Amino acid sequence: MALEAIVAVYADWGIGSDGTQAVVLKADRAHFRQVTGNAAVIVGRKTLEDFPGGKPLKGRHNIIVTRQDLVLPDAEVVHSTEEALSAANAHSHCLVLGGASIFQQFFPYLQKIYITKIGCCPASAKFFPNLDELPEWQCTEEGPLLEENGIAFRFCLYERSTGKGDKSC
Repeated sequence: MALEAIVAVYADWGIGSDGTQAVVLKADRAHFRQVTGNAAVIVGRKTLEDFPGGKPLKGRHNIIVTRQDLVLPDAEVVHSTEEALSAANAHSHCLVLGGASIFQQFFPYLQKIYITKIGCCPASAKFFPNLDELPEWQCTEEGPLLEENGIAFRFCLYERSTGKGDKSC
């Protein structure tokens, strides 16, 4: 199983502040549901708290990474990267959803990352690695420039490179 991630980033690759996103786009939420539907997802406890009702996402196998001793209905609680990877291996499709420390923990294992590039720059306390500056990552798909509420954005797919070719986006 190839581990993937999905994240919305601002122009400075910021991903949010105080456990939430400053800019939320309906089209990005729809894209998120489409990409993650019926998949297993790995998420940190703080990010889980930002989900609707603070509950695991419906229609997905939720793997929650936390140091706390929690019992969450409709979720599998794990306490380490290794436990999460083991749980993910039981599924054919698994995506990392964040937050920042979870992305950092699982970054070495990621093979594909679905990026929504949002063309504004609200203040962020947390950042995602700028994949455009990392030679091992290639933008393999770049959607058209879209707009919602005066904010430009586009959907992109990055894949870990095998060392062949140049960045295409």
